[in-house]
Amino acid sequence: MPYDPKRKEFPYSEFTDQHYMKVYKDDRTVFDKSYRYIDDSFRYRFFHGLLKAGLFAFGYASFIVVLGLKVRGRDNLKKHRKELKNTGFVTVSNHVHRLDYMAVQMNMEPRQMRILAWDKNMRGENKFIIRYTGGIPVPVNDFRATAAMAKAVREYLKAGGVLHVDAEGSMWEYYMPIRPFKPGAFYFAVKANVPVLPFAFSYRERKGIQKLLYRKGLFTLNIGEPLYPDKTLPQSEAIKKLTVETHREVCRLAGIDPDENIYPPIFNNNRRVDYY
Repeated sequence: MPYDPKRKEFPYSEFTDQHYMKVYKDDRTVFDKSYRYIDDSFRYRFFHGLLKAGLFAFGYASFIVVLGLKVRGRDNLKKHRKELKNTGFVTVSNHVHRLDYMAVQMNMEPRQMRILAWDKNMRGENKFIIRYTGGIPVPVNDFRATAAMAKAVREYLKAGGVLHVDAEGSMWEYYMPIRPFKPGAFYFAVKANVPVLPFAFSYRERKGIQKLLYRKGLFTLNIGEPLYPDKTLPQSEAIKKLTVETHREVCRLAGIDPDENIYPPIFNNNRRVDYY
């Protein structure tokens, strides 16, 4: 792998799901139980359409220029097209760049995709882009707001929607190991009885002229096959099983032996980096 996670260029945090990126603005939007978490208003559809057009016009080019992006595994989307066409599903990936969810979104077209987003980002300087590309804020310290968001997401999935979740819980740029997964994505998949489609970002070494064009490793987006909740298990056990299975599959897609990943099985639930 081309990038050493021990390098200090990025201030990786003490906890594996902790944010280190700074958000400089706060518009004080309140994400409470009355907030429209799934917005289908004319305003939303208008700006979403504009951003989608821009993504098609400039997105792929920018991903290639900025990330050196290549996509592998599109055959898996074709293989499972019929079964995914008639159901909602959850997509999951490691979170290693601020543009990575858009790369996933490009491969979901023409399906509309929503994404669970850090509440600070939904109030910050990039709030417009995040919201109108499908961002759903995750409320904090408000049980009723969280319940309202969860209900809206479950209904969205049951109605055939596609939800993207960065299951590691935060973005760590160019980090190589797959961090422990938080259970939220798999809670929604089990509750709505929909599959999880795993994605994994991995890195390629720069070669030849690429060393002049790119300062860091190049990105590859690897697409897996859908994983389904085990309906024979109680919900809590089904969530745990799907979390473990998806984590192992994302490791495999990234070219990491799940048994040799830096972390022990994710159901250990210890978030401290130094623990591992």
